[in-house]
Amino acid sequence: MRAVVCSKFGLPEDLEVKEVDEPVTGKNQVKLKVEACGVNFPDTLIINNKYQFKPELPFWPGGEVAGIVEEVGEGVSDFSVGDKVMTTTIYGGFAEKLVVGTDMLMRRPEKMSAVVASGIQITYGTSMHALKQRADLKSGETLLVLGAAGGVGMSAVEIGKAMGATVIGAASSDEKLEVVKKAGADHLINYSSGDLREQLKEITGSKEAVDVLYDPVGADLFEPALRSMKWKGRALVIGFAGGDDKIPKIPMNLPLLKGCSIVGVFWGSFRVRESSVEFENFNQLFDWFNNGNIDPLVSDIFPLEEAAMALRKLMNRQAVGKIVLTTE
Repeated sequence: MRAVVCSKFGLPEDLEVKEVDEPVTGKNQVKLKVEACGVNFPDTLIINNKYQFKPELPFWPGGEVAGIVEEVGEGVSDFSVGDKVMTTTIYGGFAEKLVVGTDMLMRRPEKMSAVVASGIQITYGTSMHALKQRADLKSGETLLVLGAAGGVGMSAVEIGKAMGATVIGAASSDEKLEVVKKAGADHLINYSSGDLREQLKEITGSKEAVDVLYDPVGADLFEPALRSMKWKGRALVIGFAGGDDKIPKIPMNLPLLKGCSIVGVFWGSFRVRESSVEFENFNQLFDWFNNGNIDPLVSDIFPLEEAAMALRKLMNRQAVGKIVLTTE
């Protein structure tokens, strides 16, 4: 089978597409014919040996897969050959076949394509957990989403709207904001062309403008956004797409004076520790998908052979919506 192989840690351009041995299905496992695999920021870290999980070389990256069950192992009774499913893993998804345990395997909605299913799990799973369990977002509250044109940012915009919030989507260009507007944001901010706090004040009429901050970027925007929080606001730390060298270091008197919380969001750990709650989250997401409340945007589809191009586009922050690899 073909796979995108990382034989040495480095950049996307160091990856190679090779023929490798097909994985063997074990007890309580299934083998999937991979149809599509989402491309995510952690993939760029794991190939450069900067992720918290460090696989042995060689390995193939890719942690968000949609496919068809091709073989079931001993002890598997909940899934059958031919089932259309989706799952997440730490690595191994950039390949034609994948063997996984059934503990995190989900059947996808009938009308959800493999391309959409492969791009919804990490982004929408993260945002659902962040806004529901970590922020306890209420209808009528104001949600500010930074990096709103990226895959995880757009999912937060859509979920925030589905939960009844007033959503302010912020991005770095007017072109990106057009996509954020289509996702349902009530207000738009271009933080490259003006002061973030002043724009928030213009929108809300107050210096205390935000109930919930959703920040997957980090860098220089977290502190001014935190200064615009309302009393008892919740600032969600999602990730640092702006770069590890720009992880915010904020004055700790700010959360004290604001009476607000800075809340960490680690979806990967949550899905393992609280898997039953995770499945409840996805049942809600599937309902919203079937009802048209969310409409995940896949902006770029690449074949396996162009995995390096897909990862490079993500690293350069050129993605609008989700990037997906397909095996066909």
